[in-house]
Parts: sequence; C-alpha cells; structure tokens
Amino acid sequence: MSALGLLQNIVRERRRQVAMPRFLTFIVTFTCNARCIMCDSWKKPSPDDLSVAEIENIFEQLPRMDAVRLTGGEPFVRRDLPQIAKLVQHKLQPVALHITTNGFLTDRIVEFCETREKTTPLQLLISVDGLRSKHNHVRGRDSAWDSVMRTISALAPRRDELRLNIAVNQTIVDAQGASDYPKLRDHLAQWGVKNQVVMAYDASATYSVEDEVEVAPGEVGSFATFGDFNEQQIIELLDEVERDIESYPPAERAAKRYYLRGIRNRLLHCKGAPNPPCVALGSHMRLFPNGDVPTCQFNTRKVGNLRRQLFEQVWFGEDIEPQRRWVRNCPGCWAECEVLPSALYTGDLFAHGL
Repeated sequence: MSALGLLQNIVRERRRQVAMPRFLTFIVTFTCNARCIMCDSWKKPSPDDLSVAEIENIFEQLPRMDAVRLTGGEPFVRRDLPQIAKLVQHKLQPVALHITTNGFLTDRIVEFCETREKTTPLQLLISVDGLRSKHNHVRGRDSAWDSVMRTISALAPRRDELRLNIAVNQTIVDAQGASDYPKLRDHLAQWGVKNQVVMAYDASATYSVEDEVEVAPGEVGSFATFGDFNEQQIIELLDEVERDIESYPPAERAAKRYYLRGIRNRLLHCKGAPNPPCVALGSHMRLFPNGDVPTCQFNTRKVGNLRRQLFEQVWFGEDIEPQRRWVRNCPGCWAECEVLPSALYTGDLFAHGL
C-alpha cells in the first residue's frame, strides 16, 4: 500500500473513533470593555482576531452544529459580530445561537437584535453580578450597572418580536454577591428576566494572560472558589436558587438542578458527583480568536490552528491525540460551560438531572 493510501486508512479509522463537534464555543475576541476582578481577559492581547473571511472559510469545513456560543472578552466590541452571527446561521445551522455579553454597549446590542436574521432563536445571556455597587465593583466600571439595566429594559419587552430569550448570569464571587442574589432576582422580576447563578472558580486557563497553561482540578470533586464563603452562606444561596428554579420549564430546570447538585456536593460534601465524562475535543470544540483550537476551559494547550490548517488535519491528526488522552484522564471540572455539554452528550443529564 502506498504512503498516501496508508494515511487515508488512518484518517478513516480515526473518523470512526472520534466524535465530530456538535457544540461550538467561539471566543470571537479577548478584547473586553470591562475590568472584571475574577477574569483577566481584558489584560490579554487580541491583535490577531480572525477576519470574517477567515471565519467563513473555517465554518465551511465544520459539521452542522446543534448549538453555537459566541463569547469573549466582550463579543459586541467586534463591529462585525452581525456578519459572524450570520455565518453561524448559514454555515453551521444551529438550533439556537447563544451570545454572552456584559451589556455595556446598549445601542449596538439592540441594533444587533433588531437587524439580525431571526430564523434562529437567540439566547442572550447578560452578566449582572449583584446590585449596583456590587456589580460595578465586580465589573470594574462605575457605569456598569446603569449600562446593563438600560440594555435589559430596552430588550426585555420585545422578546417575542425579536425572537429573543434573555437571562441574567450572576457570577457569585463572594458572600456579598451571594446575599445580593434574592434582591437582584426581585429587581429583575419587573421584566420577567430570570437570574441564573454560577459560582466563580479561582482560575481559568482560557482567561489567563499566560499561554498554554493547565489549571484543571487535581482530584475528583475539587472546586476552589474565587472568593471566601462559609458553609452557611453557601447553603442559604443554593437553597434559595433551588427553590426559584422550580418554576423553570422542565429542560431548563433539569440543567440548572444538575449544575447546582454538582456545586453543592463539591463545596459542602467533598463529593464529585455528578461527574460526566468530558466531551472536550469531541462533541464540544472551542475556538480561540486567532484560530487556535485549545483543549478546554482549564487547559489551553493547542491542538492546532484553523487559520493555518484544515479542520480535518487538526481533528483527525496526531497532535490532538495526547490532549484527548489528557481529557480522558482529567478528574473533572465543574464549570457550567464545560459541564452541561458533557452532561448532555453523554446522557448523564438524563440519568441525574430529570
């Protein structure tokens, strides 16, 4: 057999063994107009972001996606975000488009929601980390609260018209943020906007200013919070959130309950359950602004670059295999952005969450 024939056989065999990505997290830029205390994205240089033409070339090589998440940095600092979103819809054809934002750029965000193609539902997750003083402190801007409330009040009444679902993502960084949860929930009730909670972890490789770092947990059930909490503060917060999610639609309630169960077990009971097999570099693919494909949220070792390489070369090549072995041996994190795709695609969500 020729060398070419042997290579083709190897690729075919890897195709049978490797899951194609079905969930894409695309960090469109690390540039950010916030100065968050728990995130160093705004400190990271992002001078070499993919152009729209380069993004189109990459998307043409990818399979159809179930869901695509556009995030940052702050994605709306890219003035070409509407073109990127259009490419997502046309080339990747997801069931839903998900965008995370700090909500600062109200006019740009509202215009995007008004003018985008509405054939695909838009899930807009807006970051609000407490009431005014707390949110401004966490986001590092005195105007953060006023800006994000202006965005929410402009869009929430138009959800049906704009085929838009809005939720707030409250990152709990410390005990004050936890105590603000019910007050923020009640404030958002005037617009019918849900307040979803995630616990800030102490370190993320993705938003580290260092290149190619690994900060994954060292053992099953490990979760180090960004801020300090006592046990009673954690119990009160999680009990309050669990009562609130009882009113959520079934699928949404199951996903949030699954995440909260894992947080509770890790922070209070030192148990690593649930702990789904990770689908990073399988059903879930991350893409960095410059075309790099990292391993996961907590490991930024690159397996290739889609600006310089074809998707098939990266996904079925030899360089990715050591990182896939690393993923299989990882004890498991509990970042919602990694956990829920893993829970969904392995079926663990249905085993534990329903």
